[in-house]
Amino acid sequence: MTKSAPNPALHSMTAFATSAGESGAYRWGCELRSVNGKGLDIRLRVPDWVEGLEVALRAQVAAHVARGNITLNVRVTREDAGGMVQVNNAQLAAVLTALTEIEAQAMDLGLSLAPSKATDIAVMRGVLDQSSADQDTGPLKAAIEADVAALVRDFVQMRASEGRALARVLRAQLDEVASLTAEAARVAEARKDEVAENLRRNLARIVENADGLDAARIAQELALLAVKSDITEEIDRLGAHVAAARDLIDAAGPVGRKLDFLMQEFNREANTLCSKAQNTELTRVGLALKALIDQMREQVQNVE
Repeated sequence: MTKSAPNPALHSMTAFATSAGESGAYRWGCELRSVNGKGLDIRLRVPDWVEGLEVALRAQVAAHVARGNITLNVRVTREDAGGMVQVNNAQLAAVLTALTEIEAQAMDLGLSLAPSKATDIAVMRGVLDQSSADQDTGPLKAAIEADVAALVRDFVQMRASEGRALARVLRAQLDEVASLTAEAARVAEARKDEVAENLRRNLARIVENADGLDAARIAQELALLAVKSDITEEIDRLGAHVAAARDLIDAAGPVGRKLDFLMQEFNREANTLCSKAQNTELTRVGLALKALIDQMREQVQNVE
């Protein structure tokens, strides 16, 4: 089965859908659910006596999802199952042969066993077969497959609906990150003259009170400190990350892993900004960015 065309909307990894169906004497109920996962893990609980059903259903689910822990449960019952009980002659013969051998060995040892009853033998595994009268499960398999196909469509729609809600939240958070980044840039620009004046004043003080020191060397060290406190690169990278995240949200296909990696980059720039701040107002903006990025990362964990 081929992969379906990617939906341009974000998909959530959390969803739940159920269905029920019937075909002849058979009735079934299906339950499909998913939660967050690093990769794709599909777990099925289906009747093993319906030949080929598990393989077919696994392929159906895998064709429409790319990530998440997926569980599909299919329970099948038959209304007239009580009338389908038949003796499995081959298994009965094997059981009787084994009982005969056991009784013979017991007699050789001088042991006397109680006579076996028909009810004792009937409950032994495989003696009574409830499905032997209807070996062709092909029609049932086809009916369940058709039902699960509709179930998967509902399931994917729910993931898409949840994804649209996630996209709205993430876009609003990215707008706030952009606003805080712009505020950090304004604070940094406003303090530029103050930083330069402080450096000149500190340089003059050091030169006046340190005989024999190389003034040029001191100036170089102070200039290096000024460069290390410059947050221009962090501001630029945060802006680039906001644009990249917006593009990913609007992109086709699963983007959860890429968004998660981008959140790490956001966090790295916010940490660096805080470490370079040396200013109460800039530190406040940096901490606000860190808190917001943590909230974004929590949301991204739900994206397929």
